[in-house]
Amino acid sequence: MKRNITWDEVFKRLENFDFRGAEIYGVPKGGMIATGFLKNAISTHDVNEATLILDDLIDSGATRDKYRQMYPHIPFVGLFDKEKEGIKDWLIFPWEADHPQGEENVQDNIVRMLQYLGEDPNREGLLDTPNRIVKSWDEIYSGYKVKPGSLMTVFEKESYDQIVLLKDIELYSMCEHHMLPFYGKAHVAYIPDKKVIGISKLARVLDAYAKRLQIQERLGEQVTMALMEHLQPKGAACIIEASHMCMRMRGVSKQNSIMITSSLKGVFLEKPEAREELMQHINR
Repeated sequence: MKRNITWDEVFKRLENFDFRGAEIYGVPKGGMIATGFLKNAISTHDVNEATLILDDLIDSGATRDKYRQMYPHIPFVGLFDKEKEGIKDWLIFPWEADHPQGEENVQDNIVRMLQYLGEDPNREGLLDTPNRIVKSWDEIYSGYKVKPGSLMTVFEKESYDQIVLLKDIELYSMCEHHMLPFYGKAHVAYIPDKKVIGISKLARVLDAYAKRLQIQERLGEQVTMALMEHLQPKGAACIIEASHMCMRMRGVSKQNSIMITSSLKGVFLEKPEAREELMQHINR
């Protein structure tokens, strides 16, 4: 459940702490905002000069533990401590509530991620990084806002029953296991029965599913299932060849590995001659 924190709650919490004479370092961003409302304390942007570190929220405790490890001599406090107070709700602070879709809240969590990595979110190169990341996510994960069925404007065919293939479609997606990219190419095909669609729509349907957290196996299956549902073709196929950064950057570190998956429906699955013709077209 979500819970909106009011300004009155923030001010009352601040009054409950005796900050008089303290030099406060506010953890970006919520701690910085809370620090700005203190009347009997000195705000500092240099944590090394601080006598107290203030954060708006202690959630998992990772940020607190990180600061305690780095600055064991400086006390760390939070206005709200979810574990200590037994709070189960997702807390939304007043400075977060006015942003569309909780964008400020997301950015604050990215700041915490940077801190977890050991970075200083206040250094020049990172000041706008949370905002840039959110904007990049809007594009990378735009598939969640698309209904693939809406892309398939269909046309009644005359008497066409041959393979329709769009091959070598550039593919970029994000692995849901590590949130690292996988990329390569896809080949999407179908054999019409009563309906056809514009050829570019095959690429758009692929993108609608690829621009989400994905696994390669499911991606191909989603494409062929969408074609079968909306076109009722004699068959549909999606073959994907992709490199996975989760294998190249970490884990087994295999730099030249390519993963190939195929999702075949209808005659492509049932008739070897249709499948063989498809592969001949792809391999030309």
